[in-house]
Amino acid sequence: MTETPAEPPADWRAVDPRPLILTALVEPDVQARFEALRRAHYPAALNRVPAHISLFHHLPGRELDAVKRRLKAVCAEVPRPEVAVTGLRSLGRGVALKLQAPLLEDVRAELAAGWNTLLIPQDRAGYRPHLTIQNKVTPAEAGATLKALEASFVPFTTLAVAIAIWRYLDGPWEALGQVAFRGR
Repeated sequence: MTETPAEPPADWRAVDPRPLILTALVEPDVQARFEALRRAHYPAALNRVPAHISLFHHLPGRELDAVKRRLKAVCAEVPRPEVAVTGLRSLGRGVALKLQAPLLEDVRAELAAGWNTLLIPQDRAGYRPHLTIQNKVTPAEAGATLKALEASFVPFTTLAVAIAIWRYLDGPWEALGQVAFRGR
């Protein structure tokens, strides 16, 4: 007698062990600018994910439902956080946009406090919001990119509109949903 395999759960994503990544999403026109910068400067063969503001790098995939519930509870109480794009910084082998987003940092801290036992060391460490537009190039190429971008950089401000939930797929990411901030 052979056993029939059990049917997967209706929402199989809820028990998928692959890690979750959380990022802040900004206004669509600004997101398009970020994407254009990343396409122009990130090595094409390595550019497998959208331009993003990381909030958490690795939450347990099996906690998807709990993560969604907590995000909904927290984001429902928060107006869209302002994100100031203040400059550029060297990553050694890449370049990032420097961001100042006090309310977004507060939201992240509140989420982190509730998920403390789930966090990896990288997500427990200090948080400095940024958006990587180039990485994994030679220091000389990164330096040239930084110099070129600094020559025309003008600070600006946008709003974070939602937090995106992604599943890490050993390189690329799968979009699992978004939780919007309550607006202004």
